[in-house]
Amino acid sequence: MAADRKSSVVPKNYQHILALAFAVKEINENPKILPNITLGFHIYDNYFNERMTYRAALNLPSTLMPNYKCNIQKHLMAVIGGLDFDTSLQMANILGIYKIPQLTYGSFAPEDVGQSQSTSFYRMVPNEAHQHTGIVELLLHFGWTWVGLLAGDNESGERFIQDLKPLLSQKGICLAFSEKTPKTTYLAEFYDVQSDFIQIYQVIMKSKAKVVVFYGETKSMIDLREIVALGELENVTMTHEGKVWILTAQLDFTALTYQMSWDMQVFQGSLSFAVHSNVVQGFKAFLQVQNPFEANGNGFLKELWAQVFLCLFPKSSTEEQASGTCTGDEKLEDLPSSGFEMSIGGHSYSLYNAAYAIAHALHAMFLSRTKYRGGMEGGMQELQKLQSWQLHPFLRTVSFNNSAGETVSFSENGEVDAGFDITNVVTFPNNSFMRVKVGRFPPLSVCNPNCPPGSSKEKKEGEPFCCYDCAPCPQGKISSQKDMVDCVACPEDHYPNRDQSQCIPKTISFLTFKEPLGMSLALFALSLSLLTVVVLAIFIKHQDTPIVRANNRDLTYTLLTFLLLCFLCPLIFLSPPERVSCLLRQMAFGLVFTVTVSCILAKTITVVLAFVATKPGSRIRKWVGKRLANSIVISCSFIQAGICTVWLGTSPPFPDSNMHSVMREIILGCNEGSVALFYCVLGYMGFLAIVSFVVAFFARKLPESFNEAKFITFSMFLFCSVWISFVPVYLSTKGKYMVAVEIFSILASSAGLLGSIFSPKCYIILLRPELNSKEQLIKRK
Repeated sequence: MAADRKSSVVPKNYQHILALAFAVKEINENPKILPNITLGFHIYDNYFNERMTYRAALNLPSTLMPNYKCNIQKHLMAVIGGLDFDTSLQMANILGIYKIPQLTYGSFAPEDVGQSQSTSFYRMVPNEAHQHTGIVELLLHFGWTWVGLLAGDNESGERFIQDLKPLLSQKGICLAFSEKTPKTTYLAEFYDVQSDFIQIYQVIMKSKAKVVVFYGETKSMIDLREIVALGELENVTMTHEGKVWILTAQLDFTALTYQMSWDMQVFQGSLSFAVHSNVVQGFKAFLQVQNPFEANGNGFLKELWAQVFLCLFPKSSTEEQASGTCTGDEKLEDLPSSGFEMSIGGHSYSLYNAAYAIAHALHAMFLSRTKYRGGMEGGMQELQKLQSWQLHPFLRTVSFNNSAGETVSFSENGEVDAGFDITNVVTFPNNSFMRVKVGRFPPLSVCNPNCPPGSSKEKKEGEPFCCYDCAPCPQGKISSQKDMVDCVACPEDHYPNRDQSQCIPKTISFLTFKEPLGMSLALFALSLSLLTVVVLAIFIKHQDTPIVRANNRDLTYTLLTFLLLCFLCPLIFLSPPERVSCLLRQMAFGLVFTVTVSCILAKTITVVLAFVATKPGSRIRKWVGKRLANSIVISCSFIQAGICTVWLGTSPPFPDSNMHSVMREIILGCNEGSVALFYCVLGYMGFLAIVSFVVAFFARKLPESFNEAKFITFSMFLFCSVWISFVPVYLSTKGKYMVAVEIFSILASSAGLLGSIFSPKCYIILLRPELNSKEQLIKRK
């Protein structure tokens, strides 16, 4: 930020520091980026001096002693800088040895791309070649074919002139003059070059060229303002009116503090290329609250405050304030634009994006190292294990949307293809100015637009290889970068996001008591269980009444007990799918339901045999009794127990995870093991139910007052309907809803049995006790 000339500062460059501080503040307050890790920064000023640059660069990776690290708390992972090309290259000579990532936010690419790659450059600005093309196109647009050229006397200025001259010549644009501004840093040098400045001014003013293209570093604008000011003093008869300045992107309307009061009218109507920028939400408000008296303030702010507001800070808080003392009530927004701008500039915007690029790359690197852990615990301890060179692959592939809604990513050459804004400068009498964006020059010269993330290149028949179509990635595949040749599949435990540009971890899902569906089914099951207990209590209390004794009291108790177990079975299905619960689920369900249906079959057969046995001379009388009913229940249940034993012995159920049936979820459940034996269990229950239904159907018209056959017929009709519809519904659902379908079928069929068989009897016992008599039992219709 500082400049040695007259011990002054460049106030406008302080916005770069604030942009970095604002970005780091946002990152540290964002729980989605680098949780449990605080991002910090350290600022070094090179004073536009080569020796200071090398000293600072040596101090970055270690201390003043190379290869020796004494402070592990300040763990360097990347460097942002410098603002101009010479500084960036000097830094890279040191940082390249350590392979420390270097993100330059103001300097363009070196002439040799291979050189830029070897120095670990990541440029937050586009390639300078696009700016050359833009300058030529701008001159052609306005028909300006006679122009002057002014550049700095350094390596980048020389390269600019060599690159631009052939382009101008090819388009029929001639140079009226080509001058170089001498390099100045120290006060003594400034006095030595005053005559050179005046001579340059005279060349510009005497030339018939009305357009001057000025190329330089950010500090070169300070020299240009000196040239204009000195020239006007020496040549008061000359006028600068009618000259149009075309300023390149690295330049900014910077000024030393003593230059802030100088006239800006010379630059009225200038056209300026600028690194693309956009409005960053909250940045202007952040600037408005800056105050040098804050406890967490910094030395930069106090130095800036003193020079731009021409005030002094008291040496202590108790010192009496005199006139000219800084109060803190001064506002940066009151300064003229030549001193400080409240809107974010191109360099500050690039620096802001650079901080976020490093943060996102670090986040991706930590995620890759903690992929199989529950989170990013121990961030600082993990950070100490990492080396800065390990960040390179993550920086090359970083891609994110910043707070302005723009996508930031690096090209193959390590550049951000953001393009250039073209602004028209409007000046005001109070030495302020306003930039009016009049256009944008995107750095594109391609056969077709880049394929965005989420798509891949598809060759066009009969066209060169650089012409292609963009095909969306197939389902289940992603492309995270632009212009990918092929889409790649996500790991089994991940799924593509909506744009198919990144993989997102799948969520683990299984039916539990904690979610609304599981809770509803559990409450339904417990309610029916309670109702069954109430019915059983009613029958026990009235066990000596005719209606209870007439229908095989012990068999009725057994049926109610197993109906209770049927209602409790779903609670096993709602438990986490583990080895024991998976074994119990289908076995308990199969056996309990088999006993229940067997009891109903036994009751139905008992009713039929009891009616036949009442006929004179019937031999079936000896079969009627508890022994037959018990034999039916035991034998039918024994067969089902045999099927379950074979199932457990050959291919038992086991916990399993399904990663494919639902795209965004990993379904935890129980694999049935042998599907054939699972359907054997269901088939055997279905066989018993059908037999019960058929027998009850033919016995429904028997003339007994307590004849259960017609109720059993209806109950078995409901039972069979539920389980016949269960099969197609079960096969058509996925994930945890398969379990929900089975639970609902269990509850619905069991509720049908309970309601159809026992509700008429409870009605008579509780509401029509006069029908519960022996006379009614022997009464004929």
